[in-house]
Amino acid sequence: MKKIFAAWFLVLVVTGAAMGAERSPTDTLKEPLDQSVVVLKDTKYQTDDPALKIEQRDKIWDIVSGTFDFNEVSRRALARNWKSFSAQQQKDFSAVFSKMLGNIYVDRIQTGFADQKVEFADEILHESKPLAIVKTFIVSDQNKIPVDYSLKKKDGDWSVYDVKVEGVSLIKNYRTQFNDILRKESPDQLIDRLKAKVAEQEAAAKQG
Repeated sequence: MKKIFAAWFLVLVVTGAAMGAERSPTDTLKEPLDQSVVVLKDTKYQTDDPALKIEQRDKIWDIVSGTFDFNEVSRRALARNWKSFSAQQQKDFSAVFSKMLGNIYVDRIQTGFADQKVEFADEILHESKPLAIVKTFIVSDQNKIPVDYSLKKKDGDWSVYDVKVEGVSLIKNYRTQFNDILRKESPDQLIDRLKAKVAEQEAAAKQG
């Protein structure tokens, strides 16, 4: 799993920033790369100072958060359980789940980025639905890791709703975990679990 998580951090590096209405799925992913990498390489943040690391984390998250459709991510991660959540619970779940994911993967960016490069391969458009897959590779001196982005077009914009690293789906990974929890616990209990996890993440970030 370490290899998979180490690759997922570049998912967010590649997929940040606002998306233009006329851009292709591939263009949507390419443009934010430079902006994200600039923040990662900024010498101001080459430090162990927790305050500066949090500042860098927030900048990267500002770039990244607008790219994913977290409501779609949340709906797909919960699968059939989504309908058992009230409208407010769906909203609360999406908010805390997106925050947890942001903390996990921005942390991976900060600790794992080492001048890897991203190569873009095929763009596959669904024949009848506003869906697309963009195939890429994260390339280093030692590895060439396949990363596939699943995107959905809504109101003229493409947004990411799933990522597969070496065939392992982000959504399916969490879907299994959430399904197991919801067999025994209520939606509110799951939301409370995620809130506790986010609090742990934020406390750890402040400590450095």
